[in-house]
Amino acid sequence: MSYVHQSLVYKETPQGLLVITPYLPDDWSESDLRVGVAFFFGGGWVSGTPTQFAHHAHALADLGMVCFCVDYRTMSRHAVLAPTCVEDGKSAIRWLRQHCRELGLDPNRLVAAGGSAGGHVAACAGIIPGYEDPSEDLTISSAPNALVLFNPVLDASHDQTLAARFGDLAIAERLAPLRHIRPGLPPTWLTHGTDDEVIPFRQARQFRAQMLAAGNHVALLEATGERHGFYNAPAWRQRTLDNLQLFFAGLGYLQRGNRGAVPG
Repeated sequence: MSYVHQSLVYKETPQGLLVITPYLPDDWSESDLRVGVAFFFGGGWVSGTPTQFAHHAHALADLGMVCFCVDYRTMSRHAVLAPTCVEDGKSAIRWLRQHCRELGLDPNRLVAAGGSAGGHVAACAGIIPGYEDPSEDLTISSAPNALVLFNPVLDASHDQTLAARFGDLAIAERLAPLRHIRPGLPPTWLTHGTDDEVIPFRQARQFRAQMLAAGNHVALLEATGERHGFYNAPAWRQRTLDNLQLFFAGLGYLQRGNRGAVPG
């Protein structure tokens, strides 16, 4: 069984400290070389809680991965806009890579995961250049090696209310992963409800088509008749996790290489 470690500070900001909470396999050791998964909560860049993905973090930690529920700045708590959320997401991935030896992680097998706005944060970390914290060591990459996205916001410019959370439409377009697909992007798994009332399902299909056209690896689990946030319902929670395991297995992330001595 997995267990929750005490939260760790990954970033100091003018609005306060940001923490990341590890979910560890019961046989975890800092000398391991495991897959790491960072979960970013949803809430429209306005609200939300890191424990939103606690169930998923425990489930994947039980499979041998080291998972993290990440706090990041939001509009309601810190009076920031969506670009700051993206910056914090990149900071979290960089911090994990920087501290991989203490955390028992393989720096080349880090996954950014999230739902809705948190899916946007994760996707931007893997797809959108820039929006880095200049005070950090930018020689350490903030890009994840794979993406896991639950009904993610892939382009907020379709909705005036969502776009306003970026400051203006031009910034929303610059931070739209759907507009920046190119070869060489991280392998991506995503799931989306066909009746999503917040983020149009067509975004997920467009993303899949463009990723394939660019030669990238992508898997889409379509949830027929389901609305936004469906993956949290008990009927879908295990189904999405089972499908996600197939994706991880295809990447070699569920093999014995989940654990091993750190070289050197």
